[in-house]
Amino acid sequence: MPLIRLSATTSLLTAVAAGALLVGCSASVSVEKSTPRLSADKLATTVAEKLAATTGQAKPDITCPDALEGKVDTTTRCKLTADDGSTLGVTVTVTGVDGNKINFDVKADNTPTPAPS
Repeated sequence: MPLIRLSATTSLLTAVAAGALLVGCSASVSVEKSTPRLSADKLATTVAEKLAATTGQAKPDITCPDALEGKVDTTTRCKLTADDGSTLGVTVTVTGVDGNKINFDVKADNTPTPAPS
């Protein structure tokens, strides 16, 4: 039987799809504004760092189209893109706000979307 090697990002997608992140992970970020708001770029960086720490894999390519508003239960969607072009949706949900600190959970979808043909 031939040995198949997966890239670190593909392994991450496989681990996520297998349920490694079904329980999600949490993060806290302090922002320096009177109304807590986390820019889309800072959110993407923080989500990538949390997913890497949770899975023990390299930091994935994450993009978040919208900033995260610091209101409890606010959600936004980000996207993890693997080296092969397949993607995995990631939901970010605000769990609490303490002054300028936004606490949020990160949960990856169960199934990746294949790369476009």
